[in-house]
Amino acid sequence: MAITNNVTRLLDARKVRYRAHELPPEKLGAEETARLLGVDPALVYKTIVVTRERGKPILAVIPGPHRVDLKLLAAALGEKKVSLPTEREAEQLTGLQAGGISPLALLNKGFQVVIASEAADRPEVHVSGGQRGLNICLPVKDLLELTRARLAVISIPETS
Repeated sequence: MAITNNVTRLLDARKVRYRAHELPPEKLGAEETARLLGVDPALVYKTIVVTRERGKPILAVIPGPHRVDLKLLAAALGEKKVSLPTEREAEQLTGLQAGGISPLALLNKGFQVVIASEAADRPEVHVSGGQRGLNICLPVKDLLELTRARLAVISIPETS
C-alpha cells in the first residue's frame, strides 16, 4: 500500500497530478534517491533549511548535485547574512526529520521558499514527501504555486 500522509492528502485535495515513490526509510541523499528511482540526479531536489538574522528560516530547494550558495541566496532575498543550521537545528526548526524535510509539508508555517532557477527548465521534479521514505514527483508549476516560491539563482554544482 502506498504511503499516505498530509502531503499526499493535500495534493489529492488540490487535484495536483503527482507520483509517490516509496523508498527505504533511512536518510538518503539526493544522488542515492535518484539512483533508486532510476532518474537523473538533477531532477531530485533537496530542501535545505537556511536561517537569517531575523524572521522565519528559508527553505532553499535545489538540485541534488548542487549545494546552496549562501551569498547568492542572501542577495536574492535582500538579506545581509544567512547561514546553515546544524542538521539537528534544522529538524527542530521544521519539526521534520532530516531526509524528510519538504516545502510541501511546511505550507502555511511561515517559511519562505526559494527554488533554484534550474527548475524552470524542468517539467517536473522530485522532492521529499515530508517524511523519510516518501518521494513525490510533481510538475514544477504546481510546486511553485503551492509553496508560493520564487525562482532564483541560489545554488552551484557540488565539487568533488
